[in-house]
Order: sequence, then C-alpha cells, then structure tokens
Amino acid sequence: MSEPLIRFRDVDFSYGPDRPVLCGCNFQLAAGQRVALVGPNGSGKTTLLHLVVGLLEPDAGRIEAFGQVRRSQHDFHEVRRRAGLLFQDADDQLFCPTVAEDVAFGPLNLGKPRGQIRRIVAETLDSLGLAGYEHRITYRLSGGEKRLVALAAVLAMQPDVLLLDEPASGLDERATDRLAEILAGLPQAMVVVSHDRGFLERTTAETLRLCDGRVETAA
Repeated sequence: MSEPLIRFRDVDFSYGPDRPVLCGCNFQLAAGQRVALVGPNGSGKTTLLHLVVGLLEPDAGRIEAFGQVRRSQHDFHEVRRRAGLLFQDADDQLFCPTVAEDVAFGPLNLGKPRGQIRRIVAETLDSLGLAGYEHRITYRLSGGEKRLVALAAVLAMQPDVLLLDEPASGLDERATDRLAEILAGLPQAMVVVSHDRGFLERTTAETLRLCDGRVETAA
C-alpha cells in the first residue's frame, strides 16, 4: 500500500491558551481519495487545511506531506506547489488586476513557458464556464465569479491535492451544479469543507468529522 500524500500524527494546535483547536489530531489522505470534512463552526476545519500547506504551525505533533516530514517554511514550499488551497474568502486569493493574470500567476511562478501558460489559462477558465473572462477586472466581479476565478487559479497549478474550503459558497444553483460536475471528474485527491451536504454527496466518496479537536469517521 502506498504512503499517504498527507498525514497528521498527533497534531495539536491552538490560537492561545484559551482557544485549543486540534488535540492529538490524526488524519491522512491517500492518492485519489475524496474526503468531505465536516464539523461544527469553529471546530478547526479551515485550520486543518491551513496546517497542511504551512500557513499555520502546529504546537505539537508531526505533519508529513508527499513522503517527507514538514517542519520549516522552506519544507512547505514544495507542498504549496503540489497542494492547491482554495481559501474560504476569494478576496484573500485574488490580488492581480485581471482574471488572466490571477490564473497565470501560479504557472508563471513554476517557470512554465508563456505559450503554455496562455493555453492553461484559456482551458482552465473554459472548464469553469468562464471563457472570455481573461481581461475582466477582478475586483469588479460578483462574489460567485470571484469564487470560480479563485478555483481556476488553484486548478491552473495542476496540483496533486485539492484543499477546498467552502468551494460552492456564493454560487447560484447552476454554477454549483457545474462546479460539482467538474470536481467529480477530477483525478486529484481532495478534501472538501462545506455545509452543503448535497454538494458533498456529489463530489466526495467519504465523510470525516472534526469534533473535539480530532478527526473521526462520520456515522
């Protein structure tokens, strides 16, 4: 059996002495695994995703990603290339003037040729129903459009793992259906955080619950 892509071993994390979030948390994600992560508000679902890519540091325990223990920020540079995180708030993810620049940012940093980048941008936007959006001004987009552009920016990196924090938030029914169809057809391992049970049923194969600081199999 192959090693998990992501593994937490007895991870603790708190936002201070009065705000413990994860307590001896164990979690793993295998290649091709599609996991819904559910739990009450404030249970630490977003925190767990941020720990995976090194935006937060654990107080104790060990995080392994892609076969290596990750401790320093340098260790997490590779993780951020291979694990695409969709933030809960699209405005935290989009910072370029135009849609094309935002979607091209990741591939450009990976050193891909400009011709290939243009193709990736066009194909990714088209797959999300955003063909022709390349020159749209990002801050003028609707909330739902920003959400899809943020996802396009993640997908353009062609990551091995997708970490999606409320991906359907702000989308209308048609866009939600389209997004569910797209995610269901992707090969990547993924963790999807959402309060929309119907959306999770269409995009994931199993459910884990984060409760009292630990991840457990949902009943």
